[in-house]
Amino acid sequence: MAVALGLASCGGDNTNNTNTTATTEQSSNDATPTVEGIENVNISNSWTVEGNDNMKFDTELIRVKAGEPLEITLKNVGSLPKESMGHNFVILKPGVDVATFGGEAAAAADNEYIPKSSLSSVVAHTKLLGPGEQDKISVTLEKGVYEYICSFPGHFGMMKGKIVAE
Repeated sequence: MAVALGLASCGGDNTNNTNTTATTEQSSNDATPTVEGIENVNISNSWTVEGNDNMKFDTELIRVKAGEPLEITLKNVGSLPKESMGHNFVILKPGVDVATFGGEAAAAADNEYIPKSSLSSVVAHTKLLGPGEQDKISVTLEKGVYEYICSFPGHFGMMKGKIVAE
């Protein structure tokens, strides 16, 4: 019990993460893990997500139909320069360790913070955007829960969310 408390106390700021925690509960007909709060999100395969100068995405939960084309548009609505506050939208394969990927991404400035050594961990990504820019990605996801992040150095801890493909 002491170990559990010690580990829980080292978790950092989780104030905005309670709505995006995946659990291992599964319904009898569905192998997709449930994500708290997903029942309050409409299913759509066309989403626009905004990133801002406060290192936040305006959308933390996305719900889509698996097996159908998904379009996500990322808009950088901030005003700070791309060199100090660029944003991208990176969909990671299920099971990828976000902290490890984020650390590798920080050293990949030459590839818009998408580490070439970890391309197998990425489902899809936008280009790195400066203020007022936008980019669109199209992908078809299998049933599952996918994490998405901004891989600009230091952003992945706050700029993140989940896509539930059902």
